[in-house]
Amino acid sequence: MGVPSGALEGLEGLGLPIDGLDASFWRGRRVLLTGHTGFKGAWAALWLSRLGAEVTGLALAPDTEPNLFALASVEEYLTSHIVDLRDRDALHAAIRGADPHIVIHMAAQPLVRRSYTEPVETFAANVMGTVHLLDALRDASALRTILVVTTDKVYENAEQGVSFVEDAPLGGHDPYSASKAATEIVVSSYARSYFVERGVRVATARGGNVIGGGDFSEDRLVPDIWRALHAGRPPVLRNPAAARPWQHVLDCLSGYFAFARGLTDDLPLPAALNFGPAPDAPRVTVAALAEAVQAAFGVASNWKPANMKGPHEMATLEIDSSRARTVLGWRDRLPGSASVEWLADWYRALNHDEDMQAFTLSQIADYEDRYKKDFGA
Repeated sequence: MGVPSGALEGLEGLGLPIDGLDASFWRGRRVLLTGHTGFKGAWAALWLSRLGAEVTGLALAPDTEPNLFALASVEEYLTSHIVDLRDRDALHAAIRGADPHIVIHMAAQPLVRRSYTEPVETFAANVMGTVHLLDALRDASALRTILVVTTDKVYENAEQGVSFVEDAPLGGHDPYSASKAATEIVVSSYARSYFVERGVRVATARGGNVIGGGDFSEDRLVPDIWRALHAGRPPVLRNPAAARPWQHVLDCLSGYFAFARGLTDDLPLPAALNFGPAPDAPRVTVAALAEAVQAAFGVASNWKPANMKGPHEMATLEIDSSRARTVLGWRDRLPGSASVEWLADWYRALNHDEDMQAFTLSQIADYEDRYKKDFGA
């Protein structure tokens, strides 16, 4: 079952590109951000605060040590609530206190392999966590926009090398992918049942495989390489020939922010957008990215293939981000080797005991400089 993502007719006159990093838009906006203690959420919290938004975060405590939330002292930049989204009383109290204009929902159990060992927990967090959040938002009087972040893995993937567009059928082999496809259906239902009649814009953003400094999650390529480097052993790659739509976290977030702005400005945008590498970008395998990351860290390529079979993971995954590029004027500014250089710089700064809040903010500022060139600033 697919979720309609809207027609593209008549979008040529939007005055593209949409400036998602315009501080005059974000200044004073009350933003509810879920998942702010995670890798991508911590970057988002710092960035939105830097842009002038009044950010309230809802999430579980960080589940890795170290973690970006603590290393960059993200809590200094927002009102942080450590809550389970299925805790009705805590959720409603936090939303009443935040009175948000914009909601960006990132909280999730995001790991494919963990979903095999914890399927019930994964569906509970990803599907029912979203249900509880959307239900609580029905009474949010100032609300204008809800952007729910899902994943590139929401599509029914027969591994035929197809590059998925937003109208492709949804599905999911593993519990994580299936939970996110189910989340898409939940979002569509709540949008049509409760929010359209109120004039609240609701949409989903489907990001690719995000890389960048500050990721310490289990079973993810870059943190696995970083941990192996510190342990003095070669990294072990589970699926070295698998291809993924890699993108830097700042590229991904800039797309989310532009999407949220366009929705809030009530532009005729689709209800779902993919964010990933350019359609003409070369496919990058796990092995190729691992070798590039090791080279950026200044070590010779010495990875080893896993010597035991694990649960099924897709060998090929590609998403087509043409629609986001067309309707938002969004593009990635750290493609290919640039994304690897930036993440390696971040981990090197950590290894040298630098102030990681200052360094993380400096990367955001450097990215903004690249971004502003598109807007004549």
